[in-house]
Amino acid sequence: MSRQELGNEYVKKGKKHYSDAIDCYTRAINQNALSDAEQSILCSNRAHVNLLLGNYRRALQDAEDAIKLNPSNVKALYRAAKASVFLNLLAEAKRLCEKGLQHSSSNEELKKLARHIDIQKSEMERRDAEVSKAVSSAKIIVSAFETRGLKIAKPIYQELTGLRKPTLDKNNILHWAVLLLYPEVMSSDFIEEFCETDMFSAHLDMISFVIYRYKNDKVKLLNQM
Repeated sequence: MSRQELGNEYVKKGKKHYSDAIDCYTRAINQNALSDAEQSILCSNRAHVNLLLGNYRRALQDAEDAIKLNPSNVKALYRAAKASVFLNLLAEAKRLCEKGLQHSSSNEELKKLARHIDIQKSEMERRDAEVSKAVSSAKIIVSAFETRGLKIAKPIYQELTGLRKPTLDKNNILHWAVLLLYPEVMSSDFIEEFCETDMFSAHLDMISFVIYRYKNDKVKLLNQM
């Protein structure tokens, strides 16, 4: 039995024997006694085992070596593409898939991997766009605070306010949340949209009115009992 065949048998035996398979393939490769096409198969086989072990960088190197020896090695192209996906090299992975499909247009594994790459690329582009939009929005808000000479402190009392963030409306007016604490009575009021052009007195008058109505309603209810 050749070292290549022995390596294949070790792969079939499962994960405990993967290191033995790699050793067999490596010894066969180092002998340099085979043709380029046969060497390409050995490198591709070792790439396969490294993929199974999660050694994606090594797997990619082995697969690339296999492709150099035999550019039409479809399995090597597939394994290089798969390793590239795990390494988040999506553009390279897609290129390798397309190259593999040029040699084997009906290869279902390559087609499935190509579709997966397209989905992953779209998702990554969507996330990047969301991050870019959020960063841009945050910069605009920070600039607005700096222009007005306002200082931003660390958020506190988030258990009462939630993750409320300042916003700018279409008229470039700032809005932010305001929390009023009354430690004497262990109470608080939360104003979700406090406009920078608002006066505190207006909000306080409204709060006082609500408290007054609440107290009056409570008295009326007690009188009816």
